[in-house]
Amino acid sequence: MKIIRNAVFGLFLMLGQFAYAQTYQGGLIDKTIALVGNEIITISQLESEVQMMMAQGMISGRSNIRCEILENMLTQKLFLTQARLDSLTVNLDQVESELSSRIDNAVASLGGEKAVEDYFKKPLHKLKNDWREILSDQSLTQQMQQKVMQSAGSMTPSDVERFYKKVDKDSLPIISTQYKLSQIVLYPVKEQAAMAVKERLLEFRNRILNGERFSTLATIYSQDPGSAGRGGELRMAPKSMYWPAFSDAAMALKPGQISQIVETPDGFHLIQMIEKSGDMFNARHILLKPEYTSEDRAKAFKTLDSLKSKILSDSLTFELAARIHSQDPKSAVSGGLMADEGTGSIYFEKDQLKPADYAVLKDMQPGDISAPLESLDNEGRGNTIYKIIKLEEIVPSHTANIKDDFNIIQNIADNRKQTEAIDAFIKEKQKNNLIIIDDMFKKCDFEKEGWIK
Repeated sequence: MKIIRNAVFGLFLMLGQFAYAQTYQGGLIDKTIALVGNEIITISQLESEVQMMMAQGMISGRSNIRCEILENMLTQKLFLTQARLDSLTVNLDQVESELSSRIDNAVASLGGEKAVEDYFKKPLHKLKNDWREILSDQSLTQQMQQKVMQSAGSMTPSDVERFYKKVDKDSLPIISTQYKLSQIVLYPVKEQAAMAVKERLLEFRNRILNGERFSTLATIYSQDPGSAGRGGELRMAPKSMYWPAFSDAAMALKPGQISQIVETPDGFHLIQMIEKSGDMFNARHILLKPEYTSEDRAKAFKTLDSLKSKILSDSLTFELAARIHSQDPKSAVSGGLMADEGTGSIYFEKDQLKPADYAVLKDMQPGDISAPLESLDNEGRGNTIYKIIKLEEIVPSHTANIKDDFNIIQNIADNRKQTEAIDAFIKEKQKNNLIIIDDMFKKCDFEKEGWIK
């Protein structure tokens, strides 16, 4: 068997060198350095990943980086091989979104598109094609990994209890101080501020129609920091990435056309279509956000002060006031009680709270109601809101335990079970797939055994 494998290795190296006979940045002739089933890994692919991580500043102090990356690529090939056998399909929307993000990160890290091309020694369109292929393989790999993890199933409450009894308690996380709180939220009155923004955008629209460049106005005036530096260009992405009002307005445009004013939770937009393909599009936009006055703030604070006085005089409960008056629909339905949208948890650590919220909360005791304050919405959009907060409960810092933190313990147990399923999959596929690694990497201290045969 060893003789056969060596013969196969020599053959695939020869074929690999023939098929990939080109120079890469190190000045060496490209060659195949690993084979996993029918999937090959070339030295240029490895170096490309090394370069990408260097560009993102992720390599500093890591002497074993090429061995680490190679092992990651070997693992991906095992999952990729099985994904192809299982006829999984690439998530194209996800690939294009991740490609745009990778390009943006490289441009930001290296200082422009020309700098990216110089660094990788490739035109940007060729680099995109290379990365698109890599990300397509990653899409299949991730799907296969998810499939393996799902096969592990979730831990039952009894399973979690058994896990907790056996686990080393010193390995469990320390839960930081947590806060349970309710809120009554008012949004600023929009009419006056919104009118001023709309008038400004109408002015911009007329200037563009009279010959001024959309990109120039976007660079100067747009309040979207992510696109303003590119003349408002958003880059090609699926329409699902945007607010429905924005994507619907954009998709209704022909290339070069300018939209009417479009309102989203981010603010007000002008949109210029660049190109579209299927459910994806690339457009420019100018974003302006309404600026609220001290009078707007004073009106909201007066209303909140009045509600607080009624609550303190027992003429109105905080819960009922929130249900009737709060303009945050997600917390209003539960009497103002805040909950994490991702996990559903009603307990928040300091880092999960808005800075303005924590600034008043840290000096409060359970049952206290804050003075009116200006804060930001929970959507992460930077929209101004006004609120009062009631501190319901403080949970001191502690080691995670099954009584107070069952969901956390369950997640740890589930993750442990999923990790074991992944490890078992890799071990099995290592045995059942032909794996050959070039001699230059056989001294690598791989995390998992079974790569070197």
